[in-house]
Amino acid sequence: MRLFVFGLGYSADAFVRRVSSRCETITATTRSEEKAARLAERGIVPVLFDGTAPSEAVREALADATHVLVSIAPGEAGDPVLAHHAADLAAARPNWVGYLSTVGVYGNHDGGWVDEETPCRPVSRRSRQRVEAEEAWLAFAAEHDVPVQIFRLSGIYGPGRNAFMNFEKGTARRLIKPGQVFNRIHVEDIAGALEAAVHATPATRIFNVTDDEPAPPQDVITYAAKLLGVAPPPEQDFETADLSPMARSFYGENKRVSNERVKRELGYTFRYPDYRTALDALHRDGWR
Repeated sequence: MRLFVFGLGYSADAFVRRVSSRCETITATTRSEEKAARLAERGIVPVLFDGTAPSEAVREALADATHVLVSIAPGEAGDPVLAHHAADLAAARPNWVGYLSTVGVYGNHDGGWVDEETPCRPVSRRSRQRVEAEEAWLAFAAEHDVPVQIFRLSGIYGPGRNAFMNFEKGTARRLIKPGQVFNRIHVEDIAGALEAAVHATPATRIFNVTDDEPAPPQDVITYAAKLLGVAPPPEQDFETADLSPMARSFYGENKRVSNERVKRELGYTFRYPDYRTALDALHRDGWR
């Protein structure tokens, strides 16, 4: 496998670490010279790309790629990869293109269950942009006969990004909004689902990558406090809590997301099917 990654962030990096031993080459884009140097130290070929203009280095590297992972968010101008390198990607004809999206595309369903066949009705601007990017990638796949798989991720956590870290930083809160639930996904299960997809028969498809148990956010904080042996923070009413507009917008989308397709079609078994299993492991093995 010759892997090219657009945007080596938290989730994409977990996938790279998981499959690196089976890769002939790994190339990844970054915006900064400093991060490029760190990637090179790891044996990853760095390519500078900020999404505002085509890159000759990207063009050359894509020509040799067999697998491409896209982990760059769209903006007002659409998806930056398609905007600047769609023709290069089409010419390369990789065996697989994975696109990391979000379950935010479903919008609000008042706590009801959604799956990959549920129509998208995004609420926030960022989710509307994601829907547009997904549609563009699916159109690209159909036009160029390149298999593109879209992975809709729920709330991501893992080492360095979890409820324990919130306690350390003093930002843990128990916001109470009756009936509100969220799905979550451990970063290692994102990497595992992507690996399963790479090894499956390539076909354009959408997958929800999320845990088994949508749960109220305050329950996660309470469980983390129990593991830490500390008192949970006091409950706060959501309606009167001091929240940023972005934080408040997350609570405007209430749904339960099904992961049955990933299990059935990719044969993937989640290592962390619920937040308790994951927090137990993080508490035991280290959460930083």
